[in-house]
Amino acid sequence: MANDPRDIAFTRYDGRRGLTWLAESYRMFSRHRLPWILLLFGYYLTLWLVDHVPLVGVLMAPMIKPALSVGFLAGAWTQERGGRPSPRMLARGFGANVTTLLLLGVVFVLGVSIALGATALIDGGRLLDMLYGAAPAADADPTGAARNVQETLASPRVQLAMLFGALCALPTILALWWAPALVVFQDAPMLAALTASLRAAVANWRASARYAIGLFLLGGVVPTLVTTVLALVIPPPVNATLAALIVLPYLTFFIATLHISDYVSYRDVFHAGETLAPIARSSGSAQ
Repeated sequence: MANDPRDIAFTRYDGRRGLTWLAESYRMFSRHRLPWILLLFGYYLTLWLVDHVPLVGVLMAPMIKPALSVGFLAGAWTQERGGRPSPRMLARGFGANVTTLLLLGVVFVLGVSIALGATALIDGGRLLDMLYGAAPAADADPTGAARNVQETLASPRVQLAMLFGALCALPTILALWWAPALVVFQDAPMLAALTASLRAAVANWRASARYAIGLFLLGGVVPTLVTTVLALVIPPPVNATLAALIVLPYLTFFIATLHISDYVSYRDVFHAGETLAPIARSSGSAQ
């Protein structure tokens, strides 16, 4: 067990590596699309079900995300060795390391909560009021409510607050990026995993930045561009239907690739040049 994060070796790469992670992740997805989509569906269905547990679901859902994400790590590990991902792998994170993985979920909840709370320093709490304020009455004007949201998001101070909140959340995001994989594959304790993930992400800041830009372009710009072009050239309501038929499958592929990239980038950064151990046919699982 690596108790000291300095004992967890990692490799530094140049910026081009960030896009390589996404390309390799998509190649893995494209070889077994249906199993990956089923695993993805199971992941979000589980989160949705937990989120709707009365009283505690809202807190439990984000807390189990690191444990549940182990299913994607196990799927990629298995495929890399000649096997196939399976929805059953979603249960892999609730084994020997479940306590540490759940603690990572607590760190996620606390980190994001602090980052959201910090936005009030910039906009006086307008963003928090929009997100967590009292729900509009049933007879309230939906058009007025939508207009209020648009006006809030269009405010320069709210936009600055969102940027500030994202910067505050960045250390938490980077610390949790590879932490579940370090816990599962290297048996690292929580603090060692968080610290090693943060150190490796910062050391690979060029690759991390290109990776983030790639995610922004593929996950945000491309769907928006497709939807906008269809709205301009095709009359409603056909444009909305066509956009859904194009964008929804695209986003499914993108999100599956995003989850796989956690393993691909971890493998590249922390196990560069290592040969693959053959899969144990009796178990077919990540060791």
